[in-house]
Amino acid sequence: MARVYATSSQYTEYTGEAAPTDIDVRLRRASKFLDAQVFRLCRYDVDDDGLPTNSLVAAAFAEATCAQVEWGVEVGDVTGAAGVGWGSVEIGTAKLSRSVTATSGDEAPGRQIAPAVWDAVRSSDLTPDILWVGAVTTC
Repeated sequence: MARVYATSSQYTEYTGEAAPTDIDVRLRRASKFLDAQVFRLCRYDVDDDGLPTNSLVAAAFAEATCAQVEWGVEVGDVTGAAGVGWGSVEIGTAKLSRSVTATSGDEAPGRQIAPAVWDAVRSSDLTPDILWVGAVTTC
């Protein structure tokens, strides 16, 4: 089962706005995305479910997850699909084009790490003894 690092109430508290009706899906997707892109590259203590045991780390991961969901809402791309499927676009005199077959969606705004995610995991409260960002080890 996938780890989910934030709740709908944490999202509401973080944004100061009512959570979207599909907030649980968005939080699950953001948690999975951040696991793959950020958290797996960090060293921190976990419980049997793989969740952080330190309350400061857990709070930072919740904040990062909420920030990632908010980012998707703000950029208008909650799934990462906005970067897929267009070969050329014209708006007035501006013309953009690219290969449709070479586009994976990884460049889409919804597939970018929100800047506020880095703010959350690089907080000065998160000392290297409880969270080490960029540490990959094996036992």
